[in-house]
Amino acid sequence: MGGIMDISFVYRWLKNLNLVPNLSDKYVFITGCDSGFGNLLARKLDKRGMRVLATCFTEEGAQELRRACSPRLQITFLDVTKTESIKAAAQWVNAQVGDRGLWGLVNNAGIGLPSGPNEWLTKEDFVKVINVNLVGLIEVTLNMLPMVKRARGRVINMSSSGGRVAVIGGGYCVSKFGVEAFSDSIRRELYYFGVKVCIIEPGNYRTSILGKEDIEQRMRHLWERLPQETKDSYGEQYYYLYTKNLKNLTRLAEPKISEVTNCIEHALTSRSPRIRYNPGLDAKLLYIPLASFPTPLTDFILSRYLPKPANSVL
Repeated sequence: MGGIMDISFVYRWLKNLNLVPNLSDKYVFITGCDSGFGNLLARKLDKRGMRVLATCFTEEGAQELRRACSPRLQITFLDVTKTESIKAAAQWVNAQVGDRGLWGLVNNAGIGLPSGPNEWLTKEDFVKVINVNLVGLIEVTLNMLPMVKRARGRVINMSSSGGRVAVIGGGYCVSKFGVEAFSDSIRRELYYFGVKVCIIEPGNYRTSILGKEDIEQRMRHLWERLPQETKDSYGEQYYYLYTKNLKNLTRLAEPKISEVTNCIEHALTSRSPRIRYNPGLDAKLLYIPLASFPTPLTDFILSRYLPKPANSVL
């Protein structure tokens, strides 16, 4: 028993030795704190004594977060699709951090809908998701970078396993592939300023990113607006099976979202953060291997999960 306690003590000592010092003096700006990863992360960092600058999209989300945290946590409202909102948030952050700069920028805000077979979607459906997940992330980062450089801090970008292998149609995977490219390029540029850039690539977790609307209702809306020729080419059986597969995917989502926020915490507080974090067994055992397989093999495996359309030539 004594030996186990000694090992535990050494483990905690080594772990603390690798922590960034003076965490209570560090400012962290987090987007998308109304719910999900951002909300939990803000509460956890606040409990650790860090100076959290959280953003919410709704008054309801802000009030809930205020009730759960200490007065030390500060909140502002942010719409990452609006330049004036981003610039106002950047001015607010600059007034908060002063000469210390911003230790952590966590680009967490994101949406997943509309998603579905690409041919069933419109340009506006793609733009809606890409504007939040990619363009908004880029604009927030560009406005915050002078403060991050001042602190020689960290940029943490929320990507997805869907940023390594495209598993669903729509703007979601497209935007996450863009997040990967932006993060890789800016990481190399900021290396010379002492700034580290980390990418979070979660698997399938249960958050509000898939919206509150019933999946069957969403898919019915996409199906019913299609031209008859497109409907005939896929067939109703395709529509029913695709919807069933989406429902199963949602049902199997991992509810333990702390696995993701633990990765973000490590990226913010460790002296040696990783470049990429892959929380979730599905990420480690399915999506990341699929991303590394030869493309024809990945296509073959993923095509097994898709229904066969009525007018299939195979």
